[in-house]
Amino acid sequence: MSGPILDVENLSVAFRGKTVVEGVSFQVHRGRTLALVGESGSGKSVTALSCLRLLGPGGSNPGGRITLDGTDVLTAEGEALRRLRGGVAGMVFQEPMTSLNPLHTVGRQVAEAVTLHRPLSGTALDQRVIELLTRAGFPKAADRLGAFPHQLSGGQRQRVMIAAALANDPALLIADEPTTALDVTIQAQILELLRDLKQRLSMALLLITHDLQIVRRHADDVVVMRHGRAVEAGPVAEVFDNPRHDYTKMLLATEPRGRPAPVQPAAPEILRGDGIKVHFPIKRGVLRRTVATVKAVDGVSVSIREGETLGLVGESGSGKTTLGLAMLRLETSEGPIRFEGKEIQGLDRAALRPLRRRMQIVFQDPYGSLSPRMTVGEIVGEGLRVHETLSAADQAARVAEALREVNLDPSMIERYPHEFSGGQRQRIAIARALVLKPRLVVLDEPTSALDVSVQAQVVELLRDLQARHRLAYLFISHDLRVVRALAHRIVVLKDGRVVEEGEAEAVVAAPREAYTRALMAAAFDLSAAGGEGHVRT
Repeated sequence: MSGPILDVENLSVAFRGKTVVEGVSFQVHRGRTLALVGESGSGKSVTALSCLRLLGPGGSNPGGRITLDGTDVLTAEGEALRRLRGGVAGMVFQEPMTSLNPLHTVGRQVAEAVTLHRPLSGTALDQRVIELLTRAGFPKAADRLGAFPHQLSGGQRQRVMIAAALANDPALLIADEPTTALDVTIQAQILELLRDLKQRLSMALLLITHDLQIVRRHADDVVVMRHGRAVEAGPVAEVFDNPRHDYTKMLLATEPRGRPAPVQPAAPEILRGDGIKVHFPIKRGVLRRTVATVKAVDGVSVSIREGETLGLVGESGSGKTTLGLAMLRLETSEGPIRFEGKEIQGLDRAALRPLRRRMQIVFQDPYGSLSPRMTVGEIVGEGLRVHETLSAADQAARVAEALREVNLDPSMIERYPHEFSGGQRQRIAIARALVLKPRLVVLDEPTSALDVSVQAQVVELLRDLQARHRLAYLFISHDLRVVRALAHRIVVLKDGRVVEEGEAEAVVAAPREAYTRALMAAAFDLSAAGGEGHVRT
């Protein structure tokens, strides 16, 4: 094989004088996949961004040497640097909602990625955009070119990012958590797509992920990072089967395990929705006439008792998040909703406000839901300022307690969201929800941005909080391994309707419907998703 498409030698990066990546070296060859793995804050994303000189103003110029397609990245300027970005290497960022322009349609944004390097226009450009979106698994691409990012599910937004990154058939694709927001079946499709492109185009892939199962079956080589250093590297089979470093052994042994505490037989019902419907009109033309209706949620009934976790699973776009928002009256819906025995569907904002402290939500995108102009202390304490009258000292104590519960150092309260990794930002969002000690928490993909060791910690934390405070959880996730460890019951959604529901163990071990079996196979039986593996208990 010829020389590497990407050669990183002794890379070091510092923020405000503090070194966050030190002495990292690796090579990525055409036709091979190198995975960077490690816990949140280990320097994986910073390393990847450095390869295209995409670090923000807070990062110093990287030290060492980075060679991409024979060009020195750290000294390249002007046209040479533009050729590398998008032409030679495409990048899929970790958070699609903050990476996509909220004011431009998805069709325009993918088209822009194409036209920066290719002179296409008109019908040819539209066809190329549709081809790219379809290749990335975006459903009904021709009909959704005019959609805006906020009108898409998290998984659909991620697929738009992948389509844009592949716009010019790059020689190297840098994928920073490319399947974080995707359900298990679409994860398998996207990863198989990347594998096919890698083989067909001799494309190199630099994959940043916290999912070790993805690394095991899709990567050729792996670099394990901790505290900004590469602690172990080599072929995946060699590193995973015979890890030398204690940290690598810990990562491989860690995954969400156990089961939640049983629900008390006499536990009261906290939340109930009967026949919930959320329909969105599709309007077109100058007069914006309604031409069709999207039935995001179509007659779904759910209930959650005190101390119980209801797992809501299904593919991206199945209506999971929309249902969760509707149950909190954050989305307009039809059908009765009762919270703590009180009908809340017809209440106005003023009447709902006293109830808000007892019903909280952790959103899917932690960066988009955290104000970039507020410190962590201000973000976590905002609910206390709204709903409670506390002294400054008492408020600071409550904020510090919430941060400790999610394994964050209270000394970080003066820092801003952009100074944290994706996993750390998710923990901040969880702390903000828990600080008011609510009765109900809607958890929308709360572990999607977390590495495996922190996933296990968060699951244990949520179970502990539930047992101590008898919290009710509506847990929305595409990660069925996490759902299995946390949920008492599971509801499976498809196209806005319930296709199966029941006790968590029964649904996982013996699903009745073909759709549910496909989900479980992709999550637990890796051979069904193109790799090897088995259900682990």
